[in-house]
This record gives sequence, structure tokens and C-alpha cells, in this order.
Amino acid sequence: MPLSDTAIKKAKPLDKPYKLFDERGLYLLVQATGKKWWRFKYRFHGKEGGLALGTYPDVGLALARERRDEARRLVAMGIDPAHHRKQVRQLSAEAASNSFEAVTREWIAKNTPIWAASHTNKISRRMEKDIFPWIGKRPISEIEPPELLRVLNRLEERGVVETAHRARTECGQVFRYAIATGKTKRDITADLRGALRPIAKKHFASMFDPVAIGGLLRAMHGYEGTHIVRAALKLAPLLFVRPGELRQMKWEDLNLEKAEWRFLPSKLQRGQNRGEHIVFLPVQAVAVLRDHHQLTGNRPYVFPGDRDPKRPMSEATVNAALRRMGFDTQNEITGHGFRAMARTLLHEQGWDKDAIERQLAHKAAGPLGNAYDRTQFLVERKKMMQAWADYLESLRTGKSNVVALRHHG
Repeated sequence: MPLSDTAIKKAKPLDKPYKLFDERGLYLLVQATGKKWWRFKYRFHGKEGGLALGTYPDVGLALARERRDEARRLVAMGIDPAHHRKQVRQLSAEAASNSFEAVTREWIAKNTPIWAASHTNKISRRMEKDIFPWIGKRPISEIEPPELLRVLNRLEERGVVETAHRARTECGQVFRYAIATGKTKRDITADLRGALRPIAKKHFASMFDPVAIGGLLRAMHGYEGTHIVRAALKLAPLLFVRPGELRQMKWEDLNLEKAEWRFLPSKLQRGQNRGEHIVFLPVQAVAVLRDHHQLTGNRPYVFPGDRDPKRPMSEATVNAALRRMGFDTQNEITGHGFRAMARTLLHEQGWDKDAIERQLAHKAAGPLGNAYDRTQFLVERKKMMQAWADYLESLRTGKSNVVALRHHG
């Protein structure tokens, strides 16, 4: 006699498990604990098999019968229901491991040892915020170009076109990694060339007028914020390194006796063989650092953060200080703008273009560039850094007729 909902509800646990049979192989196993399990008993190739169909009341009588009927159809087609379920679960697990998010995280983990930490963090955050919520769970082999384009269009609509282009490039790297590891057949991002709005070229705000630079330097030297930020502001125009490199300056990388700072540029991936970048410290920079050493010399970073002294100060610190002093970091000056300032004015003053580019930690052109850099350019750069610091000091103190002293090589 078939089971009824009433009979199932009234079934009470006994000292031992017992079965309540429905029909066509379906029965309810009532455990001594009171738990009720649906089971389907069948024969396949002359052998008895069993299949769990869920627990009551999560799976009601009607749904249990539907699942039984599906299993019976598989048997009729010559398919073992239990084996079929294992295959489905295996495929589901493989699909999960081949999801876009899983493949991306595998790709990131593979490259983390050779990437700068900041680069790894930026890619991870961008994927987690802008890509994974939409296609992260999708098998990477099933994602089509229009699907990815819709995700990138969301970034365009937010007004971050450059981020959309970067995301497309990074997604392309993920797809190419998936091809290499046998998880997909092709890189669909190639089909999206020209589908995104072009990036409007925008340069970091900078200053090139000597009078304006003099006013900026006086304001920076008179900054009334913390000693840490004031020291960073003094060094930023003198050394014109990337803002991320300045804020992550470590005492262990400095040799104040030799007046040198050696580090691996942030734009250079760890593990490459281009070697350390050398920043020759002018006497003005050494003076700032010797004074500052009394405050943070017992910490790893020259400019430690407020909340965690074991980490560097925030990447927004210098720009925030410039804004507090009344400077427009969108159109007037920005922390990165000191690089353009030095590059332009040093070139105008007659310094060797290649020496300037090496001091900016830009890649040497040609196969002999690095070898040449280790000889003449080092001497040239050391002279140039001191001359640049003297020039800035003359602008700040007003002891200059604001005409750049020409370099006579």
C-alpha cells in the first residue's frame, strides 16, 4: 500500500531503524534518532543497488516520487543511477575548479612570487570587486565575448574606462593561462578589441614654471602636519621617484655614508635580472634623512603608517597633504608630478636625456643600455641629482634669478 503524508508524519522512532515502503522501490528509512531518509532500491544488471533521495520533511513524498521516477528512467536506459550521480558530482566539482574565479586565483597564486605585492593586491581587488560577482562562478570555457563585454561595460558606465581596459587585459592573461593548463580552448578577449571606449590620455598634474615651483617648495617646507609627512614632502621633489617607491622606502636600503638608496623599482617584477635602481642622494636629502632617522630609525619603513608602524604610510598621504596646503592635485600638482617636473626641467638644463630616463628608472633602450648605464650614466646621474637639489633649493630660498643653470657636459 502506497505511503501517505499522514502516515509519514505519524511514524515515530523505535529502538532500531525500520522501513516504510511506498511503491516501485521507494521507501522511507526511519532512524532511531528520528531522522527520516528516502531511499530507492533497484536492480541493475542483476545486482541490487540503492540510491539516497534526501531527507524528510525537506524532501516531501511528491518530490521523493519524482526523484524515484527519474532514477527508474535511467535504469530503463541502461544507466546505473548511483554511478550517474557520482559522474554528475565529479563534473560539478570540475566545473567549480574550472570556474573563472578558480582559474584566476590559480593564475594569481602562480605569479605572486614574481610580482610586486602592490601589483598582486591591485589585480586581486579588481577581480573581486568588478569581475567575480558577475562571471566568477561560470566555467571559464563557457564564457562568451558578449558576456564579458557586459561586465566591462559596467566599468565604463561608472566612468572608469581605464580600469575597464586594464580588466580586459588581465582577463586575457587569465584566459591564456587557462589555455595553457587545458581549461579552455581560446582567449575570448581577443574578440573585444575595439569594443571598449578609448582611454582619454591624461598626464599627472605637474608644475614647470620656476616661480610657481619656488612657491610650492616653500609651502611644502612650511607644512604644519606630522614630521613624517613633512619629511616625505621634502624628499619627493628632490628624488622624484614614484610615490609608491617613496612611501615604501626602507632604512635597510639606505646608505647615508655613501649617499645612496638602492631598491628594486615598483614597476619591475621580482625575479627579473635588471638589478637594483640607484638613487644618488644629494646633501639636502641626506640631511633630511639623518634628522628623520631619530624619529623612525628603529622601524622598517622610513615613512611608517599611522595605524600600523610596521607598514608604510598610505599611498594617498602626499596628495592629501598637497590638497591641505591648497594645491589642486587634479590640475596643478600631484605626488607623481614631481617626476614630470624633473624630467622636463633637467632636459631643458642640458642634462643627458638617457641619464634622466635611467634616473627615472625607465627601461634602457637597446641591448647595450644597461651596460652603459653602469659606467658613464652613474657618474652623470650623481652630478645631476646634486645639481637638481641645488636648483630646487635656490628656487625655494629665492636666491636664484629663476633662470636654470645650464649643464655643461
